[in-house]
Amino acid sequence: MSLDSELQAFLNKPVGPFIGWDAVEAGMIRHWCDAMGDDNPVYTDREAALAAGYHDITAPPTMLQAWCMKGLRNAFPAGSDTRNPFEVLEFLEAKGYPAVVAVNCEQEYGVPLEIGDRVHFHSFIESVSDLKTTALGTGYFVTEVSTYTNQRDQVVGTMRFRVFKYKAADRPNSDK
Repeated sequence: MSLDSELQAFLNKPVGPFIGWDAVEAGMIRHWCDAMGDDNPVYTDREAALAAGYHDITAPPTMLQAWCMKGLRNAFPAGSDTRNPFEVLEFLEAKGYPAVVAVNCEQEYGVPLEIGDRVHFHSFIESVSDLKTTALGTGYFVTEVSTYTNQRDQVVGTMRFRVFKYKAADRPNSDK
């Protein structure tokens, strides 16, 4: 069996849910806004959020992924799927493609996240390219699609995340 056909076995297999460690909360929103320089008052001022038609302070949509990241011990909380959503990357590494670089990330937003919401996501590998050669090296572009929902199973957003898993190109010795 060729590597390309083995890679096809990873496509369209749903995994999840992967549960967020904490509920959406004002402190983390404030830290995010401060770090990003985002002064939109609906993210930090309840009265401004209510005046804009929200039920409470809302999280910046760009925080979508932040609520469901693995913890310090590289794990999701109890109740989460124990499978690796990017298992295909481990497979490629075992086949001699050890390097990885993020290529792009596309997000679409649904209902806003408000204080107290609990976020989780499901994902699947949407595509694995044929073998490609770039200036970085030779490898495969892998695209994962994640759908984030709140505790009411309303879609709060989707994220399409693409990486390049590759063998680095040989570089001439530049120590001269």
